[in-house]
Amino acid sequence: MRYAFFVGCTTLARLSSYEISTRKVAEALGMELLDMEGSGCCGTTYLKCIDRKTGLALAARNISIAEDMGMNIVTLCNGCTEVLTDANNTLKEDDELRDDVNDVLSEVDRQFRGTVEVKHFVRAFLEDLGIDKIQARVSNPLEGLRVAVHYGCHLLKPFKIMNFDDPEDPTSLDEMVNITGAVSVDYPGKLDCCTAPLLTMKRRNELAVEIAREKLSAVKKYADIMITVCPFCYLMYEQSQLPPNDSYDIPIVHYPQLLGLSMGIDFQDLALNENRVDPSVIKNYSK
Repeated sequence: MRYAFFVGCTTLARLSSYEISTRKVAEALGMELLDMEGSGCCGTTYLKCIDRKTGLALAARNISIAEDMGMNIVTLCNGCTEVLTDANNTLKEDDELRDDVNDVLSEVDRQFRGTVEVKHFVRAFLEDLGIDKIQARVSNPLEGLRVAVHYGCHLLKPFKIMNFDDPEDPTSLDEMVNITGAVSVDYPGKLDCCTAPLLTMKRRNELAVEIAREKLSAVKKYADIMITVCPFCYLMYEQSQLPPNDSYDIPIVHYPQLLGLSMGIDFQDLALNENRVDPSVIKNYSK
């Protein structure tokens, strides 16, 4: 099972732990993630609001690389997933717009053909591997560990684009936490935005942190750790606990790190030592 692996800018620049742990777990599950040589920015979620064609062209250029590889795309970032999925669907359905975008891509000797699909790794794990195959690899169940799941907006929304799970009452990530032996807990504000988009607006940093910390205060009452599947969400909840802010001492953990531990992969091999809010509490629940 081979995929073109779209890591995305933020993970590459700031969160090597996310990439490392995903590669480790994928390899253990028999998934081959191959680098997309020459890939660039996905086109970012808000560029299409400013210049639709440019945003589509950036996304289509990346998709064309995977098409040349003959592989579907697996992503790590919720935002990248939404942008690439939207562009892929739009250009497959709109012949005139596809021709316009391909005119742009011709300047860099590329062409969008519409021959591949885009999936976040959560979706690929569930739909292509299957929950039973993943659970069969769990050898070190993290029993008793309480986990607050954070889905993030673009894993599920807009539903007409993502068409995955129930955006108002999702279960996919909860189920993937539960197969590790840990328990996914409900908590107030579970589906709220991480507020990272506010950081792109001038003079909104303090508001973004305030809203994020409000969610963290709820998590503190119900869970031992928080799980994310998006680099922006991860950074928002981790940095909101770092100086000059007071810490809630809630480890923010990439889902592949949790799954990897339950599969018996070493703590450091999953780059958990790079997480800035100490996640060593998880060791209390593993062998």
